[in-house]
Amino acid sequence: MFKLLTGALAAACCVASATAQEAVVNLYSARHYQTDEALYANFTRQTGIRINRIEGKANELLERIRNEGANSPADIFLTVDAATLAVADSWGILAPVQSTVLETRIPAHLRSANWFAFTTRARMIVYNKRKLQAGDVPTYESLADAKLKGRICSIPGGHIYNLLLVASQVAHNGEAATETWARGVAANLAHPPRGGDTDQIKSVATGECAVAVSNSYYLARLMGSEKVEERNLVKQRIGIVWPNQDGHGAHINVSGGGLVKTAKNRAAAIRFLEYLASDEAQRHFAEANNEYPAVPTVKFANEELTAMGAFKADRIALPAIAQELAKAQKLLDRAGYR
Repeated sequence: MFKLLTGALAAACCVASATAQEAVVNLYSARHYQTDEALYANFTRQTGIRINRIEGKANELLERIRNEGANSPADIFLTVDAATLAVADSWGILAPVQSTVLETRIPAHLRSANWFAFTTRARMIVYNKRKLQAGDVPTYESLADAKLKGRICSIPGGHIYNLLLVASQVAHNGEAATETWARGVAANLAHPPRGGDTDQIKSVATGECAVAVSNSYYLARLMGSEKVEERNLVKQRIGIVWPNQDGHGAHINVSGGGLVKTAKNRAAAIRFLEYLASDEAQRHFAEANNEYPAVPTVKFANEELTAMGAFKADRIALPAIAQELAKAQKLLDRAGYR
C-alpha cells in the first residue's frame, strides 16, 4: 500500500473544542477546493452548526488524529481518494455511522461500514485526435498493445490515482494478468512517468505523446478554463474514451469521509455527513468542482461534464479495490513502472 508520510502539519493551527453552548463540527479535511466554502456556509446557515476546519495533506491529518488519540478534537475526516479512507479505516480512526439518509442515498459500492463517498471522478482515456482514433484505445487493457510503444504519457506508477486503477485491474483480472499488462504499459511510455493528470492531458494535446489516462475533472477544468488557448487546445486536439464500456466500465475514484471514532460532536457531525449527501450539496460538487455526484438521482448543470457524455461506471465495491493496493504497488515495482 502506498507509503504514508509522517510529520507535523505545515501550518500551525488548532481547532476549538465544542462547548455546551455552541453547535460545532470540527472538520479535518484533505479537500483543498475554494468551492467547498459555500458548502460549509450553507450548512451553517441551514442548521446553525458552525464548521471549524483545518486542511492538510491526508496522510499528515491521519497521523495527527492518531497522535492526538482520545483527545483529538476531530469529528469528521474528509479526503480525496478511496485508498486513504481505507487506511483511516484500518487504523481504527473511523467509527460506524447508522444513518438511513446515508445508507439510502449513497450506493453500497461507494461506502464501507465506516465511510461514505460523496463524489466520484472517472478514470478516462484521453488521446490526440491527430495521432489516434477512439477505437485504438477502447480499454485500459489496450494501453499495453505494442502498437502504442513510445506513445503513452503517465503519472508516476506509485501515484495514488494510478495505484487505485491498477488495484482495480487486480480485482477484475488477477495479479498475474495485471502484472503482464503493467509491463506492457511501462514498455509503451514515451518517457519516465512524471507530473499530474493535467500535465498528461497537455502533453497529449501538444503531441508529446498520443494517449494518457486522467481523472475526468481535470479535463473538465481545462475544457472550461479561463485561458482561451487551453480551451481551444483541448477542443481541437483531445479525444476521450470511456474505457471498458463493454465490460466492467470505467474505473472511478471518490472523495469522501467519515466520523472520527473519538468525535465529541457526534450528532452534529452525522448531520453534516448527511448534508453532504443532500441534493443541494451533490449539485454543488458537480457544478462548482466538476465532480460527479455519488447520489445517482441528482441532476446537475455542468456544460463540460455534459459534453463528455454518459458512461458506464465500474460498480465494484471500493473497499474490495483498496484490499488490492499492496499487490498493485508490488507488481508495479516488479514491472519497472515507477
